[in-house]
Amino acid sequence: MLLALVSGFALSQAFRTITAIMATGLRAEFGLSAEGLGVFAGAFAFAFGTMQLFMGVGIDLYGVRRTLLVAFPLTIAGALLSALAPGYGTVLLGQVLIGVGCAPAFLVCTVFIARYFPASRFAMVSGVAMGVGGLGMLFTGTPLAWLVQQSSWRMGFGVLAGLAVLAWLLIFWKVREPAQPAHSTPPRESVLQAVRGFGALFLLPHTAGIMLLALMTYASFLTLRGLWLGPLLIERHGYSLVASGNVAMLSSLLSLFTPAYFGRIDPGPGRRRRWLVGFTLLLAGLFAAVGLLRAEWLDVGGSIAVGLLSGYMVLQYADVRSSYPTAMTGRAMAVFTMALFLGVALMQWATGLAASLAAARGVDPYVAVMLTIAGMLAAGAAAFACLPGPDAATGHPLDPARADQKK
Repeated sequence: MLLALVSGFALSQAFRTITAIMATGLRAEFGLSAEGLGVFAGAFAFAFGTMQLFMGVGIDLYGVRRTLLVAFPLTIAGALLSALAPGYGTVLLGQVLIGVGCAPAFLVCTVFIARYFPASRFAMVSGVAMGVGGLGMLFTGTPLAWLVQQSSWRMGFGVLAGLAVLAWLLIFWKVREPAQPAHSTPPRESVLQAVRGFGALFLLPHTAGIMLLALMTYASFLTLRGLWLGPLLIERHGYSLVASGNVAMLSSLLSLFTPAYFGRIDPGPGRRRRWLVGFTLLLAGLFAAVGLLRAEWLDVGGSIAVGLLSGYMVLQYADVRSSYPTAMTGRAMAVFTMALFLGVALMQWATGLAASLAAARGVDPYVAVMLTIAGMLAAGAAAFACLPGPDAATGHPLDPARADQKK
């Protein structure tokens, strides 16, 4: 059942990383500026992020299967609308529909894992799910680049719509809500009570640091892989669309395996937060180097290294899992996922604006893009390190393993 759910997540991964390959075609057909391209890429992430609270309520009230089966057809409709779009406004609407339809795709996986796997295996299983789901990004590397080069960006949306139909049918066929003993099933909340439950998360002091880091980390990987990687290599170094797709595919391939690896070496709640700060600052330094040095080997190698390092972000899910009581897990994951994708929308818009301003002043736009990403990563790490953590905020550990150790 988890693998069936992951098929929906894989399509979500594909849709959120198409812009890097389709950027050239979209610019040529609709005359988009760098800022307009950033808005296009950010539309998916904004719709995806803003719907997380509603999807979390849906999962808590109606379960993972119903929520995904009801929402995912919007992805198919959005992809078809984009394939047939007569203008920029229509293709932008298509992106919004795709984002709404994909909104529960990974959330259902994390909630499923949190509810039906032991807490000690959460980071590892989440890492494996992220890795398998990342297969969707492989399609938006060389295969999609070849398809777009041979036909058009519209054909890319058409093929993705067909794959989304297959994923929906697989989920409908395979996924069932696991049976729970009657005595362990709490009474169903009303929608208003569920929404109030989300509000309780924001009253906890340690939520702010977790969410501010979440805004920046995954956004950095997706802003490079899903938006700027193709234009960077094509415009800076004269790569063909397929050659830039090869680099994107290699970066994506590495990102499949590293979440599971980081999940296995998770140092536990005592050191996990220090690891998160350290790896985030390392990533910020890498983006700054790519922006400033302008070397071909670094632009290619750095892009691949970002895919390699991105696996550490799975530790954020484990941090959320250990920072809130079990009863709040579904809501906490929903709010965290919302922060991840609102961060993607924010960073893609901000880098698009930075690129436009730099180009208007005769400055290499990719220097502005990479330094913007580096600065936002550093700010997220500083907020996470300086704001209260779970222990300081609650006065007691919420992680079951840590509680057992103290006992």
